[in-house]
Amino acid sequence: MGAEQWQGLGRKAIRQIPRFHWPCTGGKFVVLGAAGSVRCTPQSRKSEIPANSLLEGSNMRKCNSRHRARTLRLHEFIGPLMMSLAIILIYANFSSALAQANKNPLAGNAKALQEGASEFRINCAMCHGLHAQGGSRGPDLTRGVLNHGSSDAEIFRTITQGVSGTLMPANDLADAETWEIIAYLRSLTPASPKTVPGDPKTGEKLFFGDANCSLCHMVDGNGGRLAPDLSRVGSERSPEYLAGKIREPNRALAPGLMEPGMEWPHEYQTVTVVTREGKTITGVLRNEDSFSIQFMDQGENLRLYLKKDRQRVTHEETTLMPTFGEDLLGITQLRDIVAYLYGLREKGTQK
Repeated sequence: MGAEQWQGLGRKAIRQIPRFHWPCTGGKFVVLGAAGSVRCTPQSRKSEIPANSLLEGSNMRKCNSRHRARTLRLHEFIGPLMMSLAIILIYANFSSALAQANKNPLAGNAKALQEGASEFRINCAMCHGLHAQGGSRGPDLTRGVLNHGSSDAEIFRTITQGVSGTLMPANDLADAETWEIIAYLRSLTPASPKTVPGDPKTGEKLFFGDANCSLCHMVDGNGGRLAPDLSRVGSERSPEYLAGKIREPNRALAPGLMEPGMEWPHEYQTVTVVTREGKTITGVLRNEDSFSIQFMDQGENLRLYLKKDRQRVTHEETTLMPTFGEDLLGITQLRDIVAYLYGLREKGTQK
């Protein structure tokens, strides 16, 4: 058989054997998967197969033909590598299983509840309040009625990925930490939804009628702009909170942008501006910097003043919302309005 035929057979044989290459002096290490050995192979005298067919174009001029084949023990470096890969794969599979679970694997675990409470206070209380009953930026999470899904898997996704277009960010938490928080929230949820007394239809008529709520608040695009939009307040606040806020609107105001336990967002802060001419204008703060102030007056007119052109600016610690005592709003009327507001939820969360 001629040299060219040997060369062709050699190339065909080598292509069928799995191999890995490392550089070595005078050639390449060729690992033959079937043989389980590592050899630095110069031109073979026995087979007379040209070395370039075995080493696939390696520079054979640097390889001394008198070197004998050297065999290395693969387990000396493959063993630790395979052990590390196995640990990584086991951890990845465990994390993936936690992340893909439809049910909370830590539900009812007493230690998980305790850890979840701590994780919640560290990561979530700034927006949702210390006890998850709602804060200056986030809704009440204790009623089991959530805007973006109430199942364990949906809550997991909301926590880890956030909600686009809202103030809810993605959170860089371990899967186990996320499940602990969900277990804690489940422990705060009542077994059955609360029954709210009152007539929602009568409450709606009061809201847009005699109670004058719609002069400042908006629901589904109808109403004023001086106060928070209440289009889905039922999925954000409890009936007790709503009733309390109607009776005492200045309770637990947030002096900062976000503060645990404070419920009223800073952007609805009342300001009073006195111009150089002595004119007093009261409204709701919209924007302020070192040189100017922008606010909406009670007629919903947007006003902008340079601070050099005004006499005084007072940031009030109260809201424009009046106090609705029993002389203005009876108990039955209050229940009707609360029943109406509690029924205002994002589509798909009605309960």
